[in-house]
Amino acid sequence: MTFYNDIYPFYPPQRTAFIASGRLLAIILVFLVLAVSLLLILPGIRGRTRVFWMFRMTISLFIGVVIVALNFTNSWAEARMTTNATYKSFSNAVIQAEVGLHVGLYGINVTLRGNPIIQFNETINYNEMFSWHDIVEEEYEQALLKGLPNPILYIVEKFTLSSPCGMIFQYRYSGRFASATLWTAFCCWALANILFSLPVILYAGYMTMATAAFIFFSMASFSTIMNVPQCVFSIGEDSFVTEYSHSFWLALATGVLCAIIGVFVVMLNFLMPEKIKAAFSVGFDSCEDEDQSCPEGYLNSVFLNGEMYLPRTPKVTPVSWNAVM
Repeated sequence: MTFYNDIYPFYPPQRTAFIASGRLLAIILVFLVLAVSLLLILPGIRGRTRVFWMFRMTISLFIGVVIVALNFTNSWAEARMTTNATYKSFSNAVIQAEVGLHVGLYGINVTLRGNPIIQFNETINYNEMFSWHDIVEEEYEQALLKGLPNPILYIVEKFTLSSPCGMIFQYRYSGRFASATLWTAFCCWALANILFSLPVILYAGYMTMATAAFIFFSMASFSTIMNVPQCVFSIGEDSFVTEYSHSFWLALATGVLCAIIGVFVVMLNFLMPEKIKAAFSVGFDSCEDEDQSCPEGYLNSVFLNGEMYLPRTPKVTPVSWNAVM
């Protein structure tokens, strides 16, 4: 095949590269709206409670958005390299580009970025998504019909059912179990926030520890992909294998944070239960503003003694009408 004015005749025009996940942006937007809504009511909270309440809500929203967002990120495991490879089929054109593989719980992203980005009068900047929910063979056939570059097709082929590597079975089932445990951790997080608003701080601490436990379970589920023989991706003269990436370490940090909070709350509940209830403003009423003094109250000694004396009423003697007459 030859060029016609430096353009491949049988391939569609270059498409805009994928920028960000729409689901991930929607999740971040929802939690930002919640954060702004909660900050708007801060002026209505008096005294030191305002600072503690803001810190508590910020940490809680951070944990919640991380748990949900981790389900839709594509950076649990990554691998990348810069190599020289053939650009497309039926062509001897060789490009220098950075090839990347980004693995998530629901699929993979394969990136190809030229170095320089414009070669052969064409912008080489690809970021293609392939989901586990769909049949990988069908997505692979669509990629062939689109005329995607050879490095992308080579990586996607490793995740098909006919591939001897069997990577689709490793990553698909590990991702499903990891996602299920993350959603369970989100439910525990929501229940812990409800319990923190009730006079049962101890159980709120237990649910926070449960949140941490399920986050660790999701990490353990995803880590099973590293216990099987790794498939080596060879493109050109170079090769690479996947390693843990940002989302995995963010999940670890969030799980450790939940564990520390849960253990701290449980310990304080046993050591100083009244103070921790006062900190969360549950269990009793208190004066929150230190500048204002609490009004004095008066106790009724009658109710304290457990007795109540009622005034005696005079005894009424019935009178006969015949006597009056």
